Amino acid sequence: GIDGTVKEISIFTTKINTFGNQLAIVPNGQLSNNNIINYNAEKTRRDKIDIGIGYGSNIKKAKEILLQICADRDTILVDPKPEVYLGELADSSVNLTLRFWAKNEDFWAAHFYVLEELKYRFDDANIEIPFPQRVIHQ
Repeated sequence: GIDGTVKEISIFTTKINTFGNQLAIVPNGQLSNNNIINYNAEKTRRDKIDIGIGYGSNIKKAKEILLQICADRDTILVDPKPEVYLGELADSSVNLTLRFWAKNEDFWAAHFYVLEELKYRFDDANIEIPFPQRVIHQ
């Protein structure tokens, strides 16, 4: 449950510098009995962003916008190329899945760029991002 950079491994504990710049000391027993994900082992990472659009929105246009956002950002890799899929026809939205690759050092900046930019561009294209609503009849 802790993300960060391993600073020191001793016989009984491992010290991890968290992303909030806090020092977490984890007993090695917990580490040896749980899964560990090393986000920096490879030079690149794939991001997966799920975004719901309204049933009345243009799916093809939304997919084009998402791919264009990736093309406009030079820190998003072109090989492997970004992909957009229709992931689900949900109760209140059509859920698209965007996948793209970035270098580790560019990953979070690319992730946040895509999230912000998709909101702006979807607004401009009148592509609705639905949110939970409750209708009450009296």
